[in-house]
Amino acid sequence: MNSSKHTELANHAWSVADLLRGDYKQSDYGKVILPFTVLRRLECVLEPTREKVAEVAKQYKDSGIDPDRFLRRASGHSFYNRSNLTLKKIAADPQNAAKNLAMYVGAFSDNARGVLDRFEFAQQIKRLDGAGLLYQVIGEFTDLDLRPEVVPNHNMGYIFEELIRRFAEQSNETAGEHFTPREVIQLMVRLLVAPDGDALQLPGAVRTVLDPACGTGGMLSAMDDLITELNPDATVKVYGQELNPESWAICRSDLMIKGQDPENIAFGNSFSDDGHKRKTFDYMLANPPFGVEWKKVKDEVEAEHRQLGEAGRFGAGLPRINDGSLLFLQHMIDKMKPVDVDGGGGSRIAIVFNGSPLFTGAAGSGESEIRRWILENDWLEGIVALPDQLFYNTGISTYFWILTNRKSPGHKGKVVLLDARDQWQKMRKSLGDKRKELGKDHIATVVKLYGEALAVAGDAEHPLHGKVKVFRNEDFGYQRITVERPLKLRFEITEETLAALEASKAIQRLPQAPVLADAFKSLMGTSWGTKQEAWLALKDAVVQAGGTWPTGAPFNKALRDVVGVRDPEGEVQRVKGELEPDAELRDYENVPLGEDVEGYLAREVHPHVPDAWIDHSKTRIGYEISVTQHFYVYEPPRPLAEIDTELRELETDIQRLLGEVTE
Repeated sequence: MNSSKHTELANHAWSVADLLRGDYKQSDYGKVILPFTVLRRLECVLEPTREKVAEVAKQYKDSGIDPDRFLRRASGHSFYNRSNLTLKKIAADPQNAAKNLAMYVGAFSDNARGVLDRFEFAQQIKRLDGAGLLYQVIGEFTDLDLRPEVVPNHNMGYIFEELIRRFAEQSNETAGEHFTPREVIQLMVRLLVAPDGDALQLPGAVRTVLDPACGTGGMLSAMDDLITELNPDATVKVYGQELNPESWAICRSDLMIKGQDPENIAFGNSFSDDGHKRKTFDYMLANPPFGVEWKKVKDEVEAEHRQLGEAGRFGAGLPRINDGSLLFLQHMIDKMKPVDVDGGGGSRIAIVFNGSPLFTGAAGSGESEIRRWILENDWLEGIVALPDQLFYNTGISTYFWILTNRKSPGHKGKVVLLDARDQWQKMRKSLGDKRKELGKDHIATVVKLYGEALAVAGDAEHPLHGKVKVFRNEDFGYQRITVERPLKLRFEITEETLAALEASKAIQRLPQAPVLADAFKSLMGTSWGTKQEAWLALKDAVVQAGGTWPTGAPFNKALRDVVGVRDPEGEVQRVKGELEPDAELRDYENVPLGEDVEGYLAREVHPHVPDAWIDHSKTRIGYEISVTQHFYVYEPPRPLAEIDTELRELETDIQRLLGEVTE
């Protein structure tokens, strides 16, 4: 089925909006169109066995036996409908449309009815009936042909996604929060599965897949399709969790139709209400929303971090509150299968991020500590830089992170960076912020390049050598050192000094504060090179004014803050014999992990400031991954003569055009 057919069917479903206009706000159209599309799809799927199911239901009606498994067997699916009603029959009886539709929905098996309940379908039936629109809406959907032989499961996903995109546009929501472009998913699942091709083709292969932010289930369906394409006899069990009720319902119905267990798709927030506790999976993949805060689950996440530590999901650290991306990754890592002594087991993870998780957060921050935890455990296999403008809701650059706890021998201790930013083609028609797409050739090129990354990186003659870099894990680490310089002061009494004296709370609290002020005025314009000289002169002035000299460290510090002035040629200050650092001259340097910091100081800092030193107590270890920096290629500026020539040509063109206008 081509894309024009998807659009045609989506247009048919969305045409119901013409009936709803006036009685419904635009932002509410989807609340009717989405559940009716799901209902019609369920009906079309069950149509071939509808009469058989009705017969079995009638047979067991008064038997006292639970007929559920017999009805499932009769329907050929994990769901069924016991009623003889159809949407066409219901539409033909307008007076009883609401009652009959409620009976029809109630005759579905619990799992299918639960999907429609999540849409709050009963409320929509009541509202439509009250507006006199119900039978007309039902009539529109009876003409929508969604039989599996006409619209295969894979293609039905496109239709749902197109409807959700339109619903999101109408309600000012973000479509990208619900689904990912299919060609992006195709690249993602191939990168995830590629190293396991041989193992997946073994007889009796069973694989489990999790998407903790599954949206409409596009990624789960793609993984199912790819694994069964590699091995038609393989068993794929998919699991997911979704917070948005409409997306959850569509995902659940789609997988239910495909024969997957719908109970594997949990509803709720993956952080505060993990729907798959204590489960582990062979493959995990996700496209969590970019830059979305996790304030709503802050208490639960912080409690787990604090109470369970490394025994919980978030022991490595917590990112800043306005971006929960790295929480999703920690959640997934927690569900990796352990690797056994023979090297079996283990898991592979793929996740879509924007640039923020690569480098946001200084050494010691939550983000940096999470990156450190991942790299020091040797879980990060590679990062793929994708073209911009690939997603519906953002034009920014995005990245695949590929992780595994069963790296191949050649990849151990290493991370592959792959630049795929030039692998795209322009779309014929933009969709939101999406103006670019990945063609089949682009996907094949990136998958092949990733699989051969180590060889390509080591072959300077390879045509794509510049697109692949391989680094050691520790190459992304650094030591953030604190470079101190001594505090140097001269001491003087000026108008500013006296103003500072009056503003100093520590001094003004003293009973002799007025005497100090009078005494200091007598020394107006005086300057001293050392603290000792200044204190002797100030003390004598106070005594001569009839006062007593205050004692104590707080007074001495406050007084130094008042009369001391920073001066590069001033006296070096000390505290208990140790050099006192000047906070205003404090600087920070990032030194590659493993490099001698004192050697770095002598080479890079001392030639400029020879009195600097490192405060080792403040040194922190950090990790960041600057993908764009590693692939940066310097482009020299254009020659000035060339620019001048171009400007003269433009001036000539402008003069010619102006001449044509005035003629």
